[in-house]
Amino acid sequence: MLAGLLLLETLSIVLFAALLTDQQTRRVERRSRERLAYEARSMALQAREALDQDRPGWVGLSVKMMGKSPTVAFAKVSDPAGNVLFVSNDQSNQTVLDPAEMAQIPQIRRDESKVFTLSGGRLEAVSAIYTGNDLRAYAWVEYDQTWAREELNTVLQYTAIFGIIWLVASSVLVLLVWRSIDQPLAILHRGTGALMKSPGSGGNFPLPVTVDNEFGDLIRAFNRMVASIAEQRSGLNDTLSLLDSMLANAPIGLAFLDRRGRFVRVNQVFAGMTGAPLSRHLGRTLPELLRQPAAQQLEDAVRRVFADEEPEGHLELSGEAGKLRWPSTWLVSVYPVRTTPNEVRWVGVIVLDVSERKRSEDALRKTEKLAVTGRLAASIAHEINNPLEGITNLLFLLRNFSQLEDPALKYVTMAEDEVRRITQITQQTLRFYRQSTLPTRSNMGELLNSVLDLHNRRLAALEIKVERDYDTELDLYCFAGEVRQVIANLVGNAIDATARGGRLVVRARRSRNWKEPGTEGVRITVADTGSGMEPEVREHIFEPFFTTKSVTGTGLGLWVSQEIILKHHGMVRVHSRPASGDGPSGTTFQLFFPNHRDLTTGVQQPAVAEA
Repeated sequence: MLAGLLLLETLSIVLFAALLTDQQTRRVERRSRERLAYEARSMALQAREALDQDRPGWVGLSVKMMGKSPTVAFAKVSDPAGNVLFVSNDQSNQTVLDPAEMAQIPQIRRDESKVFTLSGGRLEAVSAIYTGNDLRAYAWVEYDQTWAREELNTVLQYTAIFGIIWLVASSVLVLLVWRSIDQPLAILHRGTGALMKSPGSGGNFPLPVTVDNEFGDLIRAFNRMVASIAEQRSGLNDTLSLLDSMLANAPIGLAFLDRRGRFVRVNQVFAGMTGAPLSRHLGRTLPELLRQPAAQQLEDAVRRVFADEEPEGHLELSGEAGKLRWPSTWLVSVYPVRTTPNEVRWVGVIVLDVSERKRSEDALRKTEKLAVTGRLAASIAHEINNPLEGITNLLFLLRNFSQLEDPALKYVTMAEDEVRRITQITQQTLRFYRQSTLPTRSNMGELLNSVLDLHNRRLAALEIKVERDYDTELDLYCFAGEVRQVIANLVGNAIDATARGGRLVVRARRSRNWKEPGTEGVRITVADTGSGMEPEVREHIFEPFFTTKSVTGTGLGLWVSQEIILKHHGMVRVHSRPASGDGPSGTTFQLFFPNHRDLTTGVQQPAVAEA
């Protein structure tokens, strides 16, 4: 602090010297211009009188006398054409004016002195010499900068002397003050360090009081504070230990708020529910950490408990939590915390997160509906087969054994095509429902075609271009129905994410495991040009009940798909780029299925989601 004081004084003196020098420079320059203009006018008046008396020799004498002035570096007289007539320095051989001086002649006015600046910062003044109304000559006077510099140096010398004297006096004063406060401050510093290093140790206290001034009073107050803290700590240590243990290890969210609705204590579970670090909760309000409407509902409950001093339990709050804004549900109990029998100082909040249970119940209901729908669809597809066979036979007889005209025969052919398409759809529906219990050698071309044919209408409606890149003879030993389910889920998700006019690529080929090159199998790629996924979404896509489709999704599709891939000892990689202005967007799923008959053993690799 004392060193800072000396530094401040030094800077103040330097600033004062700079301001004084600047002011003096301006004053000297102003005076120099005034003096120079006066000298030019004076020399012009003397020259005019000499010319009026027809004594030109006196003009030269006047010039030489002006050159002897301590503030004049050079004086001369020139005719109107710029030829130098008289100079103050006999050794000068100047016969004509400089270009800079010639440029000033048009600007010279009668009975006025013009002061201008030459190269190098030199000052010069010029005044016209008239006899009557005739312009006879010009008087030129150049200023001597030596006089101005000497005057400024004198000011700087006096300022430096004053500054040195002031700094010496201040240093003596600082030294005296330092001696009077250094020892008590050192004692306080050692005591504070000891208190911070070992708060529970009393061996270093009380601190000795060596001075009888304000610092001595400060040391005494510090000793009293340490003694008071020690007394309070002895009674609170056990209580705080129990409370901290309960807060840290309780499997539910716990928080305490004061009458202003600000957090005074929370545990890690509650901090995880809000998505903010534990240190950010203290002193903040519920609306600052929780999203609406849950924050408002909980804040209203806290106010009611403060007002009624009665607990409230079994409050169910709904809102969004985390970066992904997952729908969440909490069961909350709010109760008063009394420090005295008649005072409610805080309100405690107990929060139980039941979001997973809610999502599980919703997903189970949706899954059951899907299962019922699947069974119903399979049953309908099975029942449709019988009348379809009859319709097919009737159309065959109608086309081959009836004497129909060409337009009618064309309509019969179109009806046969549509009936065949209905038959194909029912067969594909039955394939999804009738899962095989044993793995078999399956043709991957037929399997992929069956999935894409099932989505033909949606693909055509959205004008999505499908690129099929696989060998129709490619086969794989697998559970065909389950692999078909995985591909159908990926294709359906790709269609949901792709805008009209997009592109869908389905590729399959022989390959090797990218982590174990010795393992042969089939690599299947499903890529789209859709909206892509943000990094925080990619991290959770294989978690159960996680969905970005709001009410239309169950959050089980990719989770079940991953389980099926792991069942086949396969692997999956995800590359995704979200929509932005710096490049194309889209998502690519790469699946690897090993081609071997033993699907009961082997190491299962986890899925990997990459940018």
